[in-house]
Amino acid sequence: MFHTLSTKVSQRAHKSLQCFSFFFVRSVVKIFLIILFFSSQLHAQEKVKTRILFLLDASGSMYATMDKETRIVVAKRMLTKLMDSLRTAKGIEVALRVYGHTSPPGRRDCHDTRLEVPFKQNNYDEIKKRVATINPKGTTLIAYSLQQSGYDFPKEPGVRNVIVLITDGIEECDGDPCAVSESLQSSGVILRPFIIGLGGTDEFRKAFECVGRYYDANTEAAFDNVLNVVISQALNNTTAQVNLLDVYSKPTESNVNMSFYDMHSGQLIYNYIHTINEKGNPDTLPLDPIYKYKMVVHTLPPVVKENIEITPGKHTIIGVDAPQGMLQLKVLGQTNYSQLQFIVRQQNSSKTLEVQDANEVEKYLVGKYDLEILSLPRIYQKGVEVKQSYTATVEIPQPGKLIVTAIAQSYYADIYQMNRNELVWVCKLSVENRSHNLVIQPGNYKIIYRAKGAYRSNNTFEREFKISSGSATNITLN
Repeated sequence: MFHTLSTKVSQRAHKSLQCFSFFFVRSVVKIFLIILFFSSQLHAQEKVKTRILFLLDASGSMYATMDKETRIVVAKRMLTKLMDSLRTAKGIEVALRVYGHTSPPGRRDCHDTRLEVPFKQNNYDEIKKRVATINPKGTTLIAYSLQQSGYDFPKEPGVRNVIVLITDGIEECDGDPCAVSESLQSSGVILRPFIIGLGGTDEFRKAFECVGRYYDANTEAAFDNVLNVVISQALNNTTAQVNLLDVYSKPTESNVNMSFYDMHSGQLIYNYIHTINEKGNPDTLPLDPIYKYKMVVHTLPPVVKENIEITPGKHTIIGVDAPQGMLQLKVLGQTNYSQLQFIVRQQNSSKTLEVQDANEVEKYLVGKYDLEILSLPRIYQKGVEVKQSYTATVEIPQPGKLIVTAIAQSYYADIYQMNRNELVWVCKLSVENRSHNLVIQPGNYKIIYRAKGAYRSNNTFEREFKISSGSATNITLN
């Protein structure tokens, strides 16, 4: 007896130890998963790395005067000052490319461009030293320099690649800076470049508007200010709000996803589900001002707005007409449909917009729609109007049931709806089955059939029948 008791105690202790081990391991796993989750969240919130390539004009015209000094002296001083201020910035790498500085004056060298300091961590002093030695000499080759700049950025996904072009002249080598910039942006190599124009005119500005975001800097003070603005844009987000406007031009629409794409590369940048905040206003969104956006508001049908520019440091309001109402299909009575659906198309369009479930409410933009109800037979409703904040309701009768039974043999059989003297095909019955149960709309019908084993057309038979809402109709084929 003592041995038995001892054994039971030992077993209980063993079970307790097993239970403790199980809960201990499970707790450790939970803690590990929690730590993993939060570390992944922190990682996701880390600032995206930005690489800035400074493309400096060192053509002969940079000896022109700005204030009391030459443009190249001012540009060198501004870049040196900027390198000192960027030392404490996180998530940033810089590089320096120069053009027009190696060929002798008077020689039109359209390949005179060189990456002087490549991208790497803490290369600010190296850039300062190299900038100090640069002397303007040659011509202005912007297109070729931009093209070569595309190779300066390391191939690393998830990095913002930015070019800051500092120049006082337009293209002199028959290149097309606009086409090169567009190509680099479309392929996702770089984001929209910044151009700082020294001593520029209206003609100068127009020449660079297609290249990137242009800024005039005709004085040293303006140069200093513009350079700070450009770097701020390159490194920081700004705020915006999207007003989804109803038919009264009020921002009352909400709760729909908005996708923001880079206009040039087509890359998806953000997804935000539109929200009205606690103050009753559209919520504030952080957006990177360096992009030009295409926004898709995923209403039914979607609303697209292109060429959206965000003003850096300023709260930008984006207005979009997106008035919506509701649409619903109701089946009267105690429906026998397990899952009736209907196709929604914009009026006079063949493109399917949505396949919606009956008795469910869905939002659509204000307008007219054509419906194809997937019942037997199919029902078509043309020009159903959806109005602001109202539910357009389409009703169809409660269906009946048709039970077709073939006792002795299988049949080829089709169901037709009788529309005056015209037969409208409804469906074909499977020749392999001898029993058929169909949920069908009320009306007058005809079944035309022939035995599978019959080899003469005059062995075809037909029978008329009527379907009533909520009732079953039985037909026996013999």
